[in-house]
Amino acid sequence: MKKKLKAVLFDMDGVLFNSMPYHAEAWHQVMKSYGLSLSREEAYLHEGRTGSSTINLVFQRELGREATQEEIENIYKEKSILFNSYPDPERMPGAWELLQKVKSNGLTPMVVTGSGQHSLLDRLEHNFPGMFRKELMVTAYDVKYGKPNPEPYLMALGKGDLQADEAVVIENAPLGVESGHKAGIFTIAVNTGPLDEQVLLEAGANTLYPSMTSLCEDWEEILETMPNC
Repeated sequence: MKKKLKAVLFDMDGVLFNSMPYHAEAWHQVMKSYGLSLSREEAYLHEGRTGSSTINLVFQRELGREATQEEIENIYKEKSILFNSYPDPERMPGAWELLQKVKSNGLTPMVVTGSGQHSLLDRLEHNFPGMFRKELMVTAYDVKYGKPNPEPYLMALGKGDLQADEAVVIENAPLGVESGHKAGIFTIAVNTGPLDEQVLLEAGANTLYPSMTSLCEDWEEILETMPNC
């Protein structure tokens, strides 16, 4: 097992919860109601951004300006209401089993998410009892820049009193992979969405898996083969 490793930093949507199809649909529908275009496929590419960053990106592209604070609040509120109207996202297959292995290895699991959805944040303890400590979480409410900026993962290192080589990142989104990579952390990509795997590798993933289940199955081997063992 990697001697220095102390923590595993998990993204939430698309890694712990199979929630990205609902996020993509909600973003698409709400933007459409404002006369703006954000396809379901594009929503996957922006996964990991804060809501305000996603909204501003679309406004700048289509209207040539940034959204006002009122527009950001209204759009994100409507997106959240629509998202919460969908069935509860289930745990991503393999996530619970992997977390159990992480705990049995004596490692600390942490959540680093661009989400500000209270519904999902509140469900972490219910779906993954005893796994995560709130004081070690990094969410949209903590950061200024968000993914792909390294800030979220650098903040996680600070909260956990960790060095970059004492953690590993598990991400499913290109922006999240880029964030972990820029923070200098060994980053594992899991392609749980419709993206071409090359997009994740080009974002800086050190290794890639097709699912959380396959990652869980290979976890012990990963620990043995990581650098600085």
